[in-house]
Amino acid sequence: MSLFKELGLSGAMLSNLQQLGFHTPTAIQSLALPDTLAGRDVIAMAQTGSGKTAAFGIPLVERLKPRLFAPQGLVLCPTRELADQVTRSLRELARAQANIKVLTLCGGVPIGPQIGSLSHGAHLIAGTPGRIDDHLRKGTLNLDHCSTVVLDEADRMLDMGFQEVVESILEHLPARHQTLLFSATWPAGIRTLSKRFQKEPVDIRAEAEEAGPDIEEHFYEIQPGQELAALKGLLSRYQPESCIVFCGTRKQCDEIAESLNEEGFAALALHGDLEQRDRDSVLVRFANRSCPVLVATDVAARGLDIRALELVINAEPARDPEVHTHRVGRTGRAGEKGRAVTLCTPARAHKINRLEQARAMKAEWGDTASLLAEQLRPAAPAFRTLCIAGGRKDKVRAGDILGALTGDAGIPGTAVGKIDLADHQAFVAVSTEYADKALAQLAHGKIKGRRMPVRWA
Repeated sequence: MSLFKELGLSGAMLSNLQQLGFHTPTAIQSLALPDTLAGRDVIAMAQTGSGKTAAFGIPLVERLKPRLFAPQGLVLCPTRELADQVTRSLRELARAQANIKVLTLCGGVPIGPQIGSLSHGAHLIAGTPGRIDDHLRKGTLNLDHCSTVVLDEADRMLDMGFQEVVESILEHLPARHQTLLFSATWPAGIRTLSKRFQKEPVDIRAEAEEAGPDIEEHFYEIQPGQELAALKGLLSRYQPESCIVFCGTRKQCDEIAESLNEEGFAALALHGDLEQRDRDSVLVRFANRSCPVLVATDVAARGLDIRALELVINAEPARDPEVHTHRVGRTGRAGEKGRAVTLCTPARAHKINRLEQARAMKAEWGDTASLLAEQLRPAAPAFRTLCIAGGRKDKVRAGDILGALTGDAGIPGTAVGKIDLADHQAFVAVSTEYADKALAQLAHGKIKGRRMPVRWA
């Protein structure tokens, strides 16, 4: 595997990568960077968490003209969360050059401030197809100087119905530009998109991390109607601090989350019907350990980067082996031990057969009777989350919130968990033991000399 210094990167970029902790390229970076840096079109198969953002982010930054205040690179993402992650990564990489502006353009928030930001110029844009298309139609976004477009998690954008919008956006680009297409799976729609919009693309496939030594995987055959009992048995048996339950439909997500909560298992549903504010709250609470169980559809969970995910449960088998591998690959990362469980009714047994054929290995089946007989033991979340009506745009910093809690309220610093800042609100996780005291302190005290409304998230 080549080192970054062998890729012909600028000294400033090499120094920045060193500071960011990038010492050796990942598989997708080693395979993709030579071609992306050379300006070639690339179609790459890579999973979330493989380091693909740097595989397209490094060349985006390296080829920028800082004095040209016009969008020179565009990254299309299926969800706001992924676009935010990409923006953060691009800003870190852009430290290698001076005065580089990176903007996020996503729906779910007012368009006015975005128009204002665009009027002052930007070098790189990351956003969702719908909002990018809105700006193009309004004439507030001009892509005449855009030399590179990236379709990140392209398969999910097509799954979410964005194909026509994506094609419309691509038609706004100059005749000569580079198109980089990154996808976790390889459906026909991706091949069609590549054939229409890419010129002699280099085909790159980083080996997906199959379930292996770091992931203990089991399958349970259940009868229709036993899904909830089996889920409760699994959660009682393993007591995970962080678990994703994958479902096929939004309705199924809501029903399972509601049933789990009725039995005392803290669970949140994540799907496309949620308002952006509710979605943000769900993701924050799951990430900061205020709720151990996230019940999600594949599309809604795409782009999430949850570290130390102990358990993945498939409430029903994935639609194909690639999706199964993508789901299961969310656990057992970074040397951590992971666990994955799939529940399967007899009517869906053919999907497990397809998985066995694709993997050339047999599924390991567990004892369903003992699982259903498991004594229910709901685990209480370690934290609760408070939502404060003040964020980055209100000049609130994480240190201000931490100081208000540990200084004035006398809450130990170890009891304060993750603090997430949005534009006009902040989320702070507080250990369950001190949560009520924290709420009372923030409700009657001040942050930066100001009273700010606070509520449970």
